[in-house]
Amino acid sequence: MRVTKAKVAEHRRAILETASRLFRERGFKDVGVAEIMQASGLTHGAFYGHFRSKADLADQACREACAEGIEGWRHSADLTALLDRYLTPAHRDAPARGCALSALGAEVARQSPELQKSYAEGLEGFLAALERHMKEATPAERRRQALAVLSGMIGALTLARGVAEGDPALSAEILSAMRETLRAKFGA
Repeated sequence: MRVTKAKVAEHRRAILETASRLFRERGFKDVGVAEIMQASGLTHGAFYGHFRSKADLADQACREACAEGIEGWRHSADLTALLDRYLTPAHRDAPARGCALSALGAEVARQSPELQKSYAEGLEGFLAALERHMKEATPAERRRQALAVLSGMIGALTLARGVAEGDPALSAEILSAMRETLRAKFGA
């Protein structure tokens, strides 16, 4: 039976969404193609009709996760609203649906140059979304501010996730401290 172009596109979308979610939740190494395909409701054999390899899928899933996050940031009313959504226990506890930069950052450093390039392109998109909330006059100053804010957000979320089970109070303190510091520093 022949599959329509629309159905092929639907299958590809399902695979990318599933891979994006699972990679953010558990990392690239701990998720296999068979698991992704099963969770997508497709057979393992159908995988190679959509992707050349698991590395190709990881690259495209990273792009997908970043694009999804950037779109959400573009619709943020202001920096305060963004900080109030990002630096929270709810976001900390849901890496599968959260920020690709924080969920995949340490993993990407050990991946292919192609995946690292996709991650860097995603990072640029997040920075552009943040720059529109920065108050400095020149583009270079706004970029510096956006880099500082993004680094603080990702660092705080990463640390908070790292201690969430072992010391929940410290985890909450990290998120709160960074949220309040960024608000005070950048006038949000």
